[in-house]
Amino acid sequence: MSSWKENVRSVEPYTPGEQPQRKDIIKLNTNENPYPPSPAVEEALRAFDVGRLRKYPTPDAAELVSALSEVYGLPKEQIYVGVGSDDVLAMSFLTFFNSKKPILFPDVTYSFYDVWADLFKIPYERLPLASDWSVLPGDYLRENGGVVIPNPNAPTGKLLPLSDIEKIVAGNPASVVIIDEAYIDFGGESALPLLSKYENLLVVRTMSKSRSLAGSRIGFAFGNPDLIKYLWDVRNSFNSYTMDSVTQAVGAASLRDRAYFEDTCSRIMKTRERFSAEMKALGFTFPESAANFIFASHPEIDAAKLFSDLKEAGIFVRYFPGPRTGQSLRITIGTDEEMDRLIAFLKEYLKK
Repeated sequence: MSSWKENVRSVEPYTPGEQPQRKDIIKLNTNENPYPPSPAVEEALRAFDVGRLRKYPTPDAAELVSALSEVYGLPKEQIYVGVGSDDVLAMSFLTFFNSKKPILFPDVTYSFYDVWADLFKIPYERLPLASDWSVLPGDYLRENGGVVIPNPNAPTGKLLPLSDIEKIVAGNPASVVIIDEAYIDFGGESALPLLSKYENLLVVRTMSKSRSLAGSRIGFAFGNPDLIKYLWDVRNSFNSYTMDSVTQAVGAASLRDRAYFEDTCSRIMKTRERFSAEMKALGFTFPESAANFIFASHPEIDAAKLFSDLKEAGIFVRYFPGPRTGQSLRITIGTDEEMDRLIAFLKEYLKK
């Protein structure tokens, strides 16, 4: 007798970073913003008419799409929104990667990519990064079923110049190229200017990092109108009411407070540069980061043990086991006080 398990879609799931509920820790493990959302978000929550919740939200997230159009200067037909950039990316995999050719992405990158590929039965190839953790653009100029690259990359924080991004997009006219810009607001050059030149480009963003809205789950994508229509068509065949009314109001309020957004991003970048200098002085090495984290290793310290010892001391960072990543820790940039406490811990740790 055959087992029902034979018909189950079984995958190895993505492992998210820990979300400890303790209040007495320094949480630097999931690249959250250390500062609260814009005050405009609180105002939007206070002003929200709870009576709206008895009705379904607008399926096209009209309020949020309008704000995105206003802030980024693109027509609404070029904008898609989803429940976090993970949702946007998953829908993009399902929509655009539908051939028998393998999609391409780096071997050290966001570890959800291979999970989605396995879930949707999409063939894929992981292309090795260079020894300095750089993406090699020439490797992506081969026959493929699609390309997805985070820029800056995660967990390395390494930024690919816009000229190299354009080489990849221009060199793959028969494939959709997804540039995942989850961390672009922390110092990188966006691929958005390329949208007017290339109809096969999709740029994906999130409000979880630079806008302090990880708890609201807001992601969005920009592309030519045809790409965006295909995305909405697939999403509406899956679930038409994915983004609730409160979240739409919160996202729109955050987008329109440009000054607060720029101030918090600037503060994080300044802390990142100061912290990076102090880490180098302690003997740590890491690629130059254009994100809100660094990917650090030390020649005299076992990363797995340091991860464990930091956790015991109430400092949470992220560890990725593996032959290439197993000697590095990804450390989110927190407040100046949090980073100072981490540096103080490491100074004592290195004396042992």
